[in-house]
Amino acid sequence: MSSNELEKMETEETPDITPSDQNMEDELRSEATFQLTIENFSKLSETILSDAHYVRGLPWKIMAMPRSANDKDKSLGFFLQCNAECDSNWNCSATADLRMLSFKKDVAPVSRKIKHIFYNKENDWGFSTFQSFSDILDPEKGYIQNDTVILEVHVQAEAPHNAYWDSKKLTGYVGLKNQGATCYMNSLLQTLYFTNELRKEVYKMPTEADDSSKSVALALQRVFHDLQFSNKPVGTKKLTKSFGWETLDSFMQHDVQEFLRVLLDKLEIKMKGTSIEGTIPRLFAGKMISYIKCKNVSYKSTKMETFYDIQLNIKGKKNVAESFDDYISTEILDDENKYDAGEYGLQKAEKGVIFSSFPPILHLHLLRFQYDPMTNNSVKFNDRFEFNEKINLDKYLEKPEDTPANYILHAVLVHSGDNHGGHYVVFINPRGDGNWCKFDDDVVSAVPKAAAIDQNYGGTEDDFMLNVRNCTNAYMLVYVRESAMKTILQEVTEEDIPSELNEKLNEEKRMEAAKRKERNEASNYINVNVILEDYFECHHAGDLFNAESAHYRSFKVKQNSTLLDLVTLIQTTFKVPLTKMRIWSFTPIGHGSGSLYHHNSSNQNLTSNGLTMVDFSDQELMQHPITYFSRDHNPWVVYLELMPPDIDAATFPPFSPNANQLLFFKYYDPVNKSLTYAGSRIVANDEKLSDLTPELNKFIGTPTDTALDFYKYKGKVEPHSPIGSFVKNGEILIFERSEKIVNLELPTYIDYFNDLQYRVDVTFIDKNIQNDNGFTIELSYNSNYDQMAKAVVKTLLDEAAKVIKFSDNSSRKLRICEQHNSKLIWPSPIDTTSLDKLQIYCEAASQNTSQKFLRIEEIPVDEIDLDEQIETLVPVLHYHKNLFTTFGTPLLIKVCDQETFKDVKNRIQKKLNISQYEWEKYKLAIIQNKTVNPVDDNDKVVLEKFQIAEEGQRCILGLDHTNKNAYPTSKLNIFEKSIKIYN
Repeated sequence: MSSNELEKMETEETPDITPSDQNMEDELRSEATFQLTIENFSKLSETILSDAHYVRGLPWKIMAMPRSANDKDKSLGFFLQCNAECDSNWNCSATADLRMLSFKKDVAPVSRKIKHIFYNKENDWGFSTFQSFSDILDPEKGYIQNDTVILEVHVQAEAPHNAYWDSKKLTGYVGLKNQGATCYMNSLLQTLYFTNELRKEVYKMPTEADDSSKSVALALQRVFHDLQFSNKPVGTKKLTKSFGWETLDSFMQHDVQEFLRVLLDKLEIKMKGTSIEGTIPRLFAGKMISYIKCKNVSYKSTKMETFYDIQLNIKGKKNVAESFDDYISTEILDDENKYDAGEYGLQKAEKGVIFSSFPPILHLHLLRFQYDPMTNNSVKFNDRFEFNEKINLDKYLEKPEDTPANYILHAVLVHSGDNHGGHYVVFINPRGDGNWCKFDDDVVSAVPKAAAIDQNYGGTEDDFMLNVRNCTNAYMLVYVRESAMKTILQEVTEEDIPSELNEKLNEEKRMEAAKRKERNEASNYINVNVILEDYFECHHAGDLFNAESAHYRSFKVKQNSTLLDLVTLIQTTFKVPLTKMRIWSFTPIGHGSGSLYHHNSSNQNLTSNGLTMVDFSDQELMQHPITYFSRDHNPWVVYLELMPPDIDAATFPPFSPNANQLLFFKYYDPVNKSLTYAGSRIVANDEKLSDLTPELNKFIGTPTDTALDFYKYKGKVEPHSPIGSFVKNGEILIFERSEKIVNLELPTYIDYFNDLQYRVDVTFIDKNIQNDNGFTIELSYNSNYDQMAKAVVKTLLDEAAKVIKFSDNSSRKLRICEQHNSKLIWPSPIDTTSLDKLQIYCEAASQNTSQKFLRIEEIPVDEIDLDEQIETLVPVLHYHKNLFTTFGTPLLIKVCDQETFKDVKNRIQKKLNISQYEWEKYKLAIIQNKTVNPVDDNDKVVLEKFQIAEEGQRCILGLDHTNKNAYPTSKLNIFEKSIKIYN
């Protein structure tokens, strides 16, 4: 983007207001008051509407109607209508005061308030029985005069979504698109973007050599760049992709404060070793001192700690000042809780914290979500909590800093909802001048200061006479130190962006624009994919090629191009005379339509059924448009047959659709269980397959008189019948030797074909690695568990360098274990369990609240070739206090008959690599039928307890210890997945 374009954009941000602009500004206002005068009110019999009045760019009307079943109970229906003539998927949140005015000065109007999200299915809201006709018609009450009634509405509306609203033109800023539940992320990204000094430093991060799809730094630079220069809402999919997130992650709402810490950590790591190292702590880090001071002796213990945000209790607190007072309040250590002061012994002491320094940018996290032991869940506190636009924190410092701790409010992150979810928006004071904007995902609107501050205190919704808590309130506050305002909020121009980065991002935009243009113009073009016979030779499935993975030569041709245009293009590209090439058109067919076998039925593979030769000599045909031949298929796949260079001929032999057939041949090799392409032949309809036997035998290297069997699709073909009686042009015929080799797994093509019908691709992944691609092997639904395990082991060992890092002393042998939650099922499914039964079993398990999956692990050297008479493998699970709290990754351990459990424990400790200090906190127990029986070190192993009895019962082992990876209960939802950025 050029500087001229940037200047033009900046000029558009603050346009001079002309009369037409003034009208537009009136239509885009956030609130308005308007009236509807109803004459001859006593005769009102139908719905009437006021003129349209524009608020936030949408037309609003008063709607009034008589409502009743009879004249005696007649009432006035009073509604507010919004954008009624638009059927698109728009919405607009608004509050309104619906009033019926009084003609008497001493009588207050009848007033009732509404709060509603208007959209195309509910575009009006109000009261069916606003006031009875009898009350309105009573002249003493003062609401009617000369049979005239005046209705009035005062409406306050938010900026609409999915309707006309040009955020850039109206505010100078753009929003961020919501991917599903990423409003928390959007709010925080806008806050960081308007921390201008940080934005400037983010642009300087070195990302030239970064992987575009995995670099968090580059993705954040891209988002900031788009927010700065784009005129439309900015997408964040590339950013979340760089996090290593899957689609599901974008539909999971997370805690905004937790996301902030994780993101800043990533940026701090990226900045290390560069000219901008230390930016994150310089902007966001403060210091506090934790201390314990003895009351009666001269002893004090202190510890300096760094903080990046301050978590303030709001329960029972009126405002920020009270929360800070609570934060630095001291605790007296006395009686049984006295402090151990070393040589002074146990002493009465005072424990607390005091701040040593505050950062330029101060994040205050309001603890509205806290753990409730009564419900064993987190709850949201919607209590009223006040915060000021300006605060002074000097009184909370150990000693004054160089500049006063005066702070100005820069951003208010607001949460609407409860602990199970909700919606985030952010109010930002971009220039620190008191002009606030609301950033609600893709919509940005200017708002008054009260909307950003006062209306987000929380508390009860007094305005609507509802005795309920307002679930919309501030969750995080961002203050900027007054002495650092000019630096923190400094203007960021295009000159502040490294030229290499600017060029890279602008080039990305140009390429994306070109791709969008190409997609938009795609309907005017058809892609012609040309395939050569060379690819048939490397495709070993039952069809000629796989349409998804084939190596085509592709041509993009306008749909109104003629067949002659295409032929000329192909001839020129391949530099082949017209007489030495033929073009055959394939017809796509679906799975099960008589083709051989589609290796992947989810793809539209192409067989040769319906193959049609393009007749170059038919001049009328050559002038037809391509769409006449492609039959609405895009891409259109054609086979280009080229004359082999070793054939000395001026032209192909003639082909008559009525007298000849083009056939493709494949040889089935029962030893290697594979199909090999054996070329194509032009044959006469009255010719016999037996006539081709010598030539086909020559291809497979057998005597020319060797008997061959032929197959088409499923059935066997009689080789002595005329070819034209049983095949169509372009079909594939499979041949094999008539003499069969005994003791082979798939001795005939029929066996091979039947086996193909049960082939399935199975992907094995490491559940402990996020986004692990794993590996895929082809198995059969008829495979039993032992066959599957052997295939997996063979694959893993073949790819050991890529998949598993074996140690020098490794056994290099693997096993598969079935894991159910945090418990191990051992032995795993028996060897005769077929794969389709195993799939049904796993699918049934996944319908429960728990999850079952198979894992692959290396077999330790000491667990190979066990003596079943005295040794066995026993599953070991982790739990804490009771078996309902299992966690972690279970394991298998070898036990020996009559050895002590001390030996078993030593073996487990070594396998888990746990220090002796930590291991002393672990307790071992035998678990049988959900009963826990602790063991003593000197107790001896009774092997038969750990072997499977006839009724299927056996003992396992359990380790009782604390789960150090338990999810903290102070988060938004204790069942919520922890947020991670993986790259």
